[in-house]
Amino acid sequence: MGRVGGRVCLVTGAARGIGRAIGEALLDEGADVCFADIDADRAGEVAETNRQRAAEGGGRVMSCGVDVTNRDAVRAMIEAVVGEFGRLDVKFNNAGVNKPMNFLDVTEDNWNFIMGVNGLGVLIGMQEAANQMITQGHGGKIINTASIASRQGFDNVAPYCASKWAVVSLTQSGARDLAKHGITVTGFAPGVVHTEMWDSVDRDLMEIGASEEPGQAMEEFASDILRGRVAKPEDITGTTTFLASPESDYMTGQIVMIDGGMTLV
Repeated sequence: MGRVGGRVCLVTGAARGIGRAIGEALLDEGADVCFADIDADRAGEVAETNRQRAAEGGGRVMSCGVDVTNRDAVRAMIEAVVGEFGRLDVKFNNAGVNKPMNFLDVTEDNWNFIMGVNGLGVLIGMQEAANQMITQGHGGKIINTASIASRQGFDNVAPYCASKWAVVSLTQSGARDLAKHGITVTGFAPGVVHTEMWDSVDRDLMEIGASEEPGQAMEEFASDILRGRVAKPEDITGTTTFLASPESDYMTGQIVMIDGGMTLV
């Protein structure tokens, strides 16, 4: 049996990028996995693509559409997972958005959109997962996606930085409150990861004049990475599987940096 064999894991933002890689790595280690995303069709395609992978790992797979800012939708997602797999053991609050704007141009709409998904969405996800785990009575794990932007501010993504600082605070607050229920709350902070989201951010940075040509922003960010390259989603999953496994049972309230040595704090 794999490191997370028999565990029921729910991953949001799992139709692409880091979220998809997290879910696939969990399947390889024997977990039952729900790939959840606001793009329900693509999440379904990912789940279907991974049915053989799940069978080979000894687990099962499903998908669900969800708007993480809508509490009723989050509850319905968790109910669907419990209905299919019988319980919920591990919840990854991974869904996130970014829309770069120069600091003086940040609007209320930009702030509310990013903080809604990255901040409120994590809070709701933590609360509803914890409520299910408390009902089950045998603890559980909640794992949040932070960022290097949770450790320092960057001028063109101020709301994103604020939202990821919020993730750190929510992780610590949740860890303190939920310890009495046997629920651990941890997180991880990726650096520059080559995903579709980064490609979108790269285009946005060009539009606001922060970079001049495709790939320039990533190259400039990557210049400070001690490991000498940007990350792939697969560089993240060794840590995320560890956080979902019994090997991390004594950890709570901590954020693990996975940035290739870009931010030393």
